[in-house]
Amino acid sequence: MVRFKNRYVLCEVISEDPRCRQCIEDRVLGLAVRDAIARVHGDYGLACCSISFTGKYLNAYTGTVLLRCRKDSYRLLCSALPFVRYLESRGQRYPCFLNTLHVGGQEPGGRTELYSYLPRRRGAALGTIRTCQKFLIQYNRTQLLRLLQNCTNEEERQCIQKSLLSCSLTEEQSESGDEEDDDGTETD
Repeated sequence: MVRFKNRYVLCEVISEDPRCRQCIEDRVLGLAVRDAIARVHGDYGLACCSISFTGKYLNAYTGTVLLRCRKDSYRLLCSALPFVRYLESRGQRYPCFLNTLHVGGQEPGGRTELYSYLPRRRGAALGTIRTCQKFLIQYNRTQLLRLLQNCTNEEERQCIQKSLLSCSLTEEQSESGDEEDDDGTETD
């Protein structure tokens, strides 16, 4: 059985209009990227990229997009991304551009072949969706640190820290409305 190798391209939608991010849909973004590929590389580029091109992840709040394409044609995709100038949704055109953050499977120098001398865990690969997820976690951490460093006063810093601490998962209450701890005591 033949394994098809893919590359994952992590992008960020940059727009001056905040409504643009909220109106992003997988279909709209996919059509805009395909249109840019067709304009830049013609029918050949569109055919090469369309074989397994798909949007794997889209976060409308942060504007983060994860695109997947075949390993052979990821350069065509990456070279066409700067030509996405707008997203069209519900009859509205929102000017924006895509900022490429990371390409899964690339070495830091830009070459795509895997390091032969890297210590790797058994079964680990650099061209997986997991590497893009790890990069995204690290990228979000650095963005939060920059946000905190750019605060002009202590009140802004406290407000950001408070909003970060309030973003946590909570357990749903049981059907009876009362929850019990492991030791059998009831909690409010």
